[in-house]
Amino acid sequence: MGVSANANLSVEWSATKNVEWKTELAGRGWSSPVVWGKKVFVTTVTTDGEQWVAKKGLYFGGNRYQPPKGKHQWKVICLNLETGKVLWERTPLAGMPRGSIHIKNSYASETPITDGERVYAYFGNHGLFCYDMAGKQLWKKEWPAVKTRYGWGLAASPVLHDGRLYIVNDNEEQSFLVALDAKTGKQIWRTERSGEKSNWSTPFIWQNKLRTEIITPGTRKNRAYDLEGKLLYQFGGSSSITIATPYAKFGLLYITSGYVGDRKKPIFAIRPGAKGDISLASDQDSNAHIAWCQRRAGPYNPSTIIYGDLLYVLLDRGLVSCFEAKTGKAVYGPERVVPRGGAFTSSPWAYNGKIFFLDENSVTHVLQAGREFKVLRQNRLTGKEGICMATPAMAGDRLLIRTDARIYSIRSVAE
Repeated sequence: MGVSANANLSVEWSATKNVEWKTELAGRGWSSPVVWGKKVFVTTVTTDGEQWVAKKGLYFGGNRYQPPKGKHQWKVICLNLETGKVLWERTPLAGMPRGSIHIKNSYASETPITDGERVYAYFGNHGLFCYDMAGKQLWKKEWPAVKTRYGWGLAASPVLHDGRLYIVNDNEEQSFLVALDAKTGKQIWRTERSGEKSNWSTPFIWQNKLRTEIITPGTRKNRAYDLEGKLLYQFGGSSSITIATPYAKFGLLYITSGYVGDRKKPIFAIRPGAKGDISLASDQDSNAHIAWCQRRAGPYNPSTIIYGDLLYVLLDRGLVSCFEAKTGKAVYGPERVVPRGGAFTSSPWAYNGKIFFLDENSVTHVLQAGREFKVLRQNRLTGKEGICMATPAMAGDRLLIRTDARIYSIRSVAE
């Protein structure tokens, strides 16, 4: 979850105020920045051809069934955390895209991951590339390109646990979950996800009091596997499009989905130790393994967040609701963050008693945490950022915000 206890993180910024540095980023990518020590890793894709221009917000008509024309370059970039200076840049792949994407998607939407020895950059249909911290490519792994629902492309990021990389590739042809040796890239096992089609949710490694599980949300079934790829349990009831990332708190697992065109928009809180099919009956909001369910509260693109004892939900059009995380009881909402609607894709983050919501216009709306809905302020970067969809990252007393034009380091400056 995007929660920090660092009291020195900024709560106020603008295009000039509390900006420690900013670095231009060519191309487009919705991957989040990743930090290890004094290094920041980010991915992007440039092109010498056309770059689709996407309007903001939710709308129909963004499907593209052919890739954009022109040669593309997939890039991995390492920056210095303190200065924003580019330390190295690598181009693991160049050529024509191997599939289409939604006009608001990018060919670098999957967030890279690092273990402090290696950085792993996953580009969906275009492969997984491993580098050492100095930028030397160690190995690569590629799978056959697959078709996705409506030609929207892939977006789920890899996860790393105990020397293994886990990747979910849910698509229209043959969905699978695969485990790789993080040092060598060698496949350890692969599990076919029978009946599952395109999803965009990053898996989650849940280390609970009973065992460790690989959690994979899905439109047909939400599934949990053990570390060898064996199915532990599953349950249905999700929205027809699944994007949000699961997480755990208070000994519970939280899974959400909420396509705006569906009636089913559930938030599930799951207890450890389940097995088999644990789906709720139509007249149930809980059972032996599902602690609670809010059936029509889930967000579409953003993930939810728990801060203190409360779970906050940000909907794409700028509505916010709040629930008790342990019980699912409604606290308030939906309340509107901005007066006349909005466009939100990034997931929220929290610190210093506040919740932060970054919209697609690069404006961060600051909400007072607690049982009363109260918007405190708006932090605007600039009107020239274009569309903004990446979720920011926190590193010590720095907040890293990526737009489609550049990356900012936000840090309080002593007056």
